[in-house]
Amino acid sequence: MSGEVNSSPFSVTLRVLLGLMGAGVFGTGVLAVFTTENGTGTGVLLIVGSALLVVALLGNRIESLEFGGARLKLRAAAAERFALAEESARRGDADAADRLRAEAQALLDAASPLAAEYRSVRGSMRAGPERTRLMSGIVARARQAATEQSFEPEEVLRWFQEGSEEKRITALGMMQAEPRLRNFEAALAGIEHSRSAFEQFHALAVASQMLDGLDEAQRRRLVEAVESQGSRRFRHDSSRWDLAQQILRRAAEHPDTRGE
Repeated sequence: MSGEVNSSPFSVTLRVLLGLMGAGVFGTGVLAVFTTENGTGTGVLLIVGSALLVVALLGNRIESLEFGGARLKLRAAAAERFALAEESARRGDADAADRLRAEAQALLDAASPLAAEYRSVRGSMRAGPERTRLMSGIVARARQAATEQSFEPEEVLRWFQEGSEEKRITALGMMQAEPRLRNFEAALAGIEHSRSAFEQFHALAVASQMLDGLDEAQRRRLVEAVESQGSRRFRHDSSRWDLAQQILRRAAEHPDTRGE
């Protein structure tokens, strides 16, 4: 399903948008230095703006740079922004909540360039072979990242559970490449409650990789999940149909499933 793709993890359009957003956020932070006493809020604005500008300027090299643990710091800052957004929402300040969520998402995009690129490609292109090719290339890079960098299983599972389509597909790609990152419940959820045919295919791929290591109860749940989708979901997609049939055939041949 994959082919040669542009080596840059960001499209030109996405980099321009991130640059404009970063310049705006950074400018707001600079202005806040002189107009507010909220040092923490001002600092966050400057950090967010700087991060976005770095991503926009370095686009095609950002995945190879570590910035001394900046990835983890960006995610921690994003989590803080989301928490503050929820607090603002509880107080009835919808504008502040929306602004904080936007800042948090920008931080996550800076920390997870593959997810940001996937969202850009899927949102800006019509469905078709070219879009599938580009998205498959992004998943391939997610697999590569999983083998070249250290990720905790809990972290990758959280990406899937957070719910955005781009994070889910990034997590599934990493699970395909690194056995210790795989999670049966995530694969099952990707099959039964997929956000797209593309996600369902990659969830099926993870489930296929895990099948031989599943216990009897898990295999039966997997079979039920695949059968519940039936030809209704798979009949127009030979790649998903073939993978689903392969899973059912292998599960049926397993001694525990046959009751031997």
